[in-house]
Amino acid sequence: MQQGRPVRVAIVNDYELVVVGVAALLEPFRDRVRVIEVDSNLPVVREVDVILYDTFGQVQGKGVDVDSLVDGGRAKVVIYSWNLHAELVQESLEAGASGYLSKGMDAEELVRALEAVHEGRRVVPKGGGTVNPRPESSYPGKEQGLTVRESEIIALITQGLSNQEIADRSYLSINSVKTYIRTAYRKMGVERRSQAVLWGIQHGFQPDVVRHVQPSQPQDG
Repeated sequence: MQQGRPVRVAIVNDYELVVVGVAALLEPFRDRVRVIEVDSNLPVVREVDVILYDTFGQVQGKGVDVDSLVDGGRAKVVIYSWNLHAELVQESLEAGASGYLSKGMDAEELVRALEAVHEGRRVVPKGGGTVNPRPESSYPGKEQGLTVRESEIIALITQGLSNQEIADRSYLSINSVKTYIRTAYRKMGVERRSQAVLWGIQHGFQPDVVRHVQPSQPQDG
């Protein structure tokens, strides 16, 4: 890392609420990690050191197009997820990711991990399985009482995916997907998929198209 310069980070996900929430988590550490840009459904335009790819509602593992995220730049891509299954981590690394970080990390741990990746180290989770995001995490449906798993599945339903496509993307069994759908529907007060899609549209589950870019700093060059 260049002496005296924070690690420059871009955060990407299809949902503005998600990327803005992660940026807020890192804000107290801006002397070490500076969020230069957050993007939803738009390419990164500023020169950054690390692109933090939040997996909420996104393709994962070997489906992540690391080259398109970097788009010819030199940034390292880091996956940020609550899915810590060894196969998924390995697929992400084989796809070109430089690290794989758990959403169970606190802010200080996340900052240290981003610094380590920038310095050339590969950071991966020590455990496996699934973790719960930190309480301060932001995602669509949280205010309506949905768990993060339920919320992600409703996001994918709103995007038009079938149950099998949702299972493939979220690395869940089809029976687990159906269980999450039932519990989510009860909380949402809906019974049918068409009602769930309408509810999702009304409550911020459609992907956003937005970019927030911080003003240039002298040390960014």
